[in-house]
Amino acid sequence: MAVIRALDRKLFRDIARMWAQAMAIAVVIGCGVATFVMAFGALVSLDETREAYYERYRFGHIFGQLERAPERVMDRIRDLSGVIRADSRIVVDVILDVPGMDAPAQGRLISLPEGHIAAALNDIALHQGRLPAADRPDEVVVSESFATANGFVPGDRFHAIMNGRKRALTIVGTALSPEYVYAIAPGQLVPDAQRFAITWMNRTALEAAYDLDGAFNDVSLRIQHLASEDEIIRRLDLILESYGGTAAYGRDKQVSHAFLRGELDQLQLMGRILPPIFLGVAAFLLYITITRLVEQERRQVGLLKAFGYRNSEIGAHYLKLVSALIALGVLVGLALGVWLGRGLTEIYANFFRFPFLYFHIDPKILVLSALIAFGAGLAGTWRVVYRVAGLAPAVAMSPPAPPVYGATFLERLGLLQRISEATRMILRHLTRWPVRALMTMAGLAAAVAIMIASLFSLDAIDLMIETFFFDSQRQDATITFHEPEEAGVIFDAGHLPGVLAVEGFRTVPVKLRNGRRVERTSITGQASNARISRLVDDERHPVAMPEAGLVLTSHLAEELGVSRADNIEVEVLEGRRGTHVVPVAAVVQEYIGLSAFMDLSALNVMMDEGARLSGVYLSLDRAQMPALFRALKETPETSAFSMKWMSIAQFRNTIAESMSISIWIYTFLASSIAVGVVYNSARISLSERRRELATLKVLGFSTGETAYILLGELWLLTLLSLPVGSGLGYLLSWYLAESFSSDLFRVPLVVDNATYGVSILLVTGASFVSGLLVTRRLFHLNLVEALKTRE
Repeated sequence: MAVIRALDRKLFRDIARMWAQAMAIAVVIGCGVATFVMAFGALVSLDETREAYYERYRFGHIFGQLERAPERVMDRIRDLSGVIRADSRIVVDVILDVPGMDAPAQGRLISLPEGHIAAALNDIALHQGRLPAADRPDEVVVSESFATANGFVPGDRFHAIMNGRKRALTIVGTALSPEYVYAIAPGQLVPDAQRFAITWMNRTALEAAYDLDGAFNDVSLRIQHLASEDEIIRRLDLILESYGGTAAYGRDKQVSHAFLRGELDQLQLMGRILPPIFLGVAAFLLYITITRLVEQERRQVGLLKAFGYRNSEIGAHYLKLVSALIALGVLVGLALGVWLGRGLTEIYANFFRFPFLYFHIDPKILVLSALIAFGAGLAGTWRVVYRVAGLAPAVAMSPPAPPVYGATFLERLGLLQRISEATRMILRHLTRWPVRALMTMAGLAAAVAIMIASLFSLDAIDLMIETFFFDSQRQDATITFHEPEEAGVIFDAGHLPGVLAVEGFRTVPVKLRNGRRVERTSITGQASNARISRLVDDERHPVAMPEAGLVLTSHLAEELGVSRADNIEVEVLEGRRGTHVVPVAAVVQEYIGLSAFMDLSALNVMMDEGARLSGVYLSLDRAQMPALFRALKETPETSAFSMKWMSIAQFRNTIAESMSISIWIYTFLASSIAVGVVYNSARISLSERRRELATLKVLGFSTGETAYILLGELWLLTLLSLPVGSGLGYLLSWYLAESFSSDLFRVPLVVDNATYGVSILLVTGASFVSGLLVTRRLFHLNLVEALKTRE
């Protein structure tokens, strides 16, 4: 026991002596652990919150929209095998006139079941106020986000154009819904709480307003756990087909759930990518730290063995030291990870509008993160510990063989004759420890790569905005009609105040089928000579609309497994329906949605309904926008209206809100790697070369020259690591772009020079500052003590 206590005292003295290096190592380990705990802690909490929310308020599994069906059809739907519950309702998109808002807003009216049945699907979580009274047809409950954004409280009013009539609606309550955790207006890319309202009102009021007494136009189903979703959707489509059904779909295609699932998948991906990078760097830092400590203590190890200490006791002592350093990092990481995880969960909960938050860290996550950290650290130092534990006493007490220096390859070629002696010392020292130099470069390159991968998303967003809003969708505004209108409506739109140019479009819901591959999407018909809204290729050049055939976006073509000149089956889901075989005329690039396009005339011929339009694109005179807004608020045919500049602003604000915190976190983590690598390497280099540097100072070298010798090697390695890190950052960005892409968005792989520059400057700055911290010790170097140091 006395022997163990003596070694333990030595352990505490070693940790106290190397506290600065211990903290630097602990920070890097802590960052890896914190990233793991933050990502998976927030992921588990959000996933459990989502599932509890869905279950408590009975979020549907399958959804279907149709034109109109009598209520008796629900009996057939409820009799489908595997269906637990099926509810009908009325859902209508309308234009809103909101007090204090010049532009018209958008709203979605959703019927509440009679008496607000407790077991109804897609139930609402009342946040404030009450439900509409049965005898008050103009009372509504609005989404909590819309009320908050506009400062509404129960008792306030706004207007809606309902079936051609402008009606005043009175807010009596605010609520949240599992169906609209991420509420996006038709034609929009991101939520706009101020201009899009989910509005619930009594079913009798909506039936009367839209002549749907005893009928419905929307259905939701919950199904048994082991039931076949695809089979139930197929049978539901057969039932609804004769009533204008537009193809039912499951949760995976429901917009709100798809966005939420995508965010959680991204969180899980980051939790899998970043921790191994940090822990790999930490293992390297532990390796070089313990290696240097062992080299310094060779004589002590020999004496201990000479006095009877066993190999196992020596090995256990150094393993304890490694474990203590890892444990310090794990404690820092667990505390930081729990704090960041709670904050990140609360941000997501507010962003996605949950009525409650279940935040807890699963103990399994904490234990797993600690085990991974200890595994990485011990794996990185096991060989060193094993080697020192096996040294014979006589060998351990003898100094190690001095390194053999000679002319380097560059010197033999005569390429280094004109450089200073100090620079030659730097280059020779690099050749003395090539593995350490490569690992130092790898650590710094990892820091650069993380920075680039976190910042490239901003470049991708900018490209998406430029391509979608300025190269392709160049209209100032878009008007969408309730139902396809006669082509003559384009002339009416052209006479609206401030309209400079107008182009019509037709949107038709379809199923595209290639063998067993099926995608539910829509075909947008555009005029062949369209100038406002147009198609662009990979180089962002305009593409002429072919007179016949489909134009598919690259991602949709990839999902269907088709290319140019292939034939594809088109099943029309509205109007006269029918199935057509259409060739793929072209494939274009688009980063948002799964879209298909067709010449407007050809689409109308395929539909066999004459020339009809689903909406119009407008180029506007901004000076006359107030007059345009007033006119649109009185236009009964309009179901949706969007302004490009509003969409861009909201898109940027939403992305900035969701990404800024992540970028700051990853910037801190990347800087921590750079500081940890450079500081530890500089401290170890100073420890190894104290006698050498002291000798140079005695011979007349200035402090600046000796600092150059000490830090020049590290700054050279930093410089060499930058192109490697830039390349790794590009590869990591490519991996993230591929992993983050979905049916909703495709993330383009684009890394601007500014992103490389910012990443390089941050990592270089962190390296420079940490190097200067070590250089301070040169100014207080005790020359006499250093010269007495035994090599």
